[in-house]
Amino acid sequence: MTANSLKVGVIGVGGIAGTHMPGWAASPYAEVIAGADPNPTALVDWGRKWDVPKLVATTDEILQDPDIDIVDICTPSMFHAPLAIAALENGKHVICEKPLAPTPGEIRQMIAARDRSGKLLMTAQHHRYSPQGQALKAQVDGGALGHVYHARSWYLRRNNVPTSPGFILKSRSGGGACIDIGVHALDMALWLMGSPTPISVTGHASSTLSKLPGAWSPWQGGTPIPAEMDVEELAVGFVRFANGATMMLEFSWMLNGPHQEDLQVWLYGTQGGCHYPKAEVYSSTPVPRQQYDIALKYLPQQLGAHAVECMAFAEAIANGAPSPVPAEQSLAVQIILDSIYTSAQTGREVRLDE
Repeated sequence: MTANSLKVGVIGVGGIAGTHMPGWAASPYAEVIAGADPNPTALVDWGRKWDVPKLVATTDEILQDPDIDIVDICTPSMFHAPLAIAALENGKHVICEKPLAPTPGEIRQMIAARDRSGKLLMTAQHHRYSPQGQALKAQVDGGALGHVYHARSWYLRRNNVPTSPGFILKSRSGGGACIDIGVHALDMALWLMGSPTPISVTGHASSTLSKLPGAWSPWQGGTPIPAEMDVEELAVGFVRFANGATMMLEFSWMLNGPHQEDLQVWLYGTQGGCHYPKAEVYSSTPVPRQQYDIALKYLPQQLGAHAVECMAFAEAIANGAPSPVPAEQSLAVQIILDSIYTSAQTGREVRLDE
């Protein structure tokens, strides 16, 4: 494959798309030639900044463009599935922002479209491409922890609700903190654990602080939390896996605490434990009776993890390799998140092995 022979079209150029663009610019295999967004001002500004020649108002002009090989979907979550399915049916490879879709059923439809098309489908789970994540994954896969039998994973913010409609209206987002930030922490934990099969989920979801009088968020310089917000600010869960492992989950946009942006994953195994994002491994030995804390060394990346994931996707296509983040793994993530909602609504454990 010749240099920059893969042509990329970006759908949704505001926000997260800006973190993708340095990766496309640095890729030896791909280049962005088109973008679509309903906001004409944002679209023109983005096109000028990144020197993108084709700027269109409708997604069909991206999806049906015969020159485009890869569609990069950076829209609100509720649009992911229909756009990805249409792109795949038009013979495009698809990289899609997280969550891959708000419901497991939609992800299954996306997988079916992928299989029919023979193209690659990848979820943009950028934490996997952090240097800390890569270093820890090598240790876990190499057996440093032994059998991982328990995990804790959380993503917590302090009164920091993203107040735009794409996040706080269920009709556009599909959910609140559980889907928005929980997907990162859960995906990272499952990936490090080797993607065990979940068999049951117990969960709770609520919005307490966001409904208090005067509730506000520092988002976009400080804004009141809109009264029409209809998604949860807090979600918690407990998961059991087929291999005997368990996991505890906490996700919140508004939890009162010292944290501003706190994502942590802890794995506990028979031979050791580890922490992300510190990239530390903890172990002990019976002879001699000694405890060890090991800080992993890793090379810093010149580009951010969002950019690196785009480069990895283009490289996989160019080399005929599988998707770097298989949709089946994203399906497992969404099954757990969706089960937290179901358990919260019913007050009961959700069994996945029946």
